[in-house]
Amino acid sequence: MKICLVGSSGGHLTHLKQLEPVWHKHDRFWVTFDKPDASSYLTEERWYKAYFPTNRNVFNLIRNTFVAFRVLLKERPDVIISSGAGVAVPFFYIGKLIGAKLVYIEVFDRIDKSTVTGRLVYPITDKFIVQWDEMKKVYPKAINLGSLF
Repeated sequence: MKICLVGSSGGHLTHLKQLEPVWHKHDRFWVTFDKPDASSYLTEERWYKAYFPTNRNVFNLIRNTFVAFRVLLKERPDVIISSGAGVAVPFFYIGKLIGAKLVYIEVFDRIDKSTVTGRLVYPITDKFIVQWDEMKKVYPKAINLGSLF
């Protein structure tokens, strides 16, 4: 199985790192921002650089859509996993088009309110994971697996 782990650097990357028991034995690649935490952690990993900032930045959304097309058509992952943020959106929609399974993990600091990325990808995910019971009211089809920390 080939896994694509896509997310912003910082806390989103930390969330994905917490999933190491899930991804460590699989062929995988990462998509994140070229920032010190990402380049430090991913030195031994295959990774692709996405454009930032993504918050309400249409230009970088378009650029990241082209990155998503290029990377996903080259790599052809079976599964795409993300904990956000905006960089996940084009990867999920293009991933859906190529038949990848989509797993989204809503961030830990959201207890009873959705994120923009969560709202955008919720309708197309195969598994939508939350970390608080209260979030099941926001995302009724979600699965609560508890805290990643």
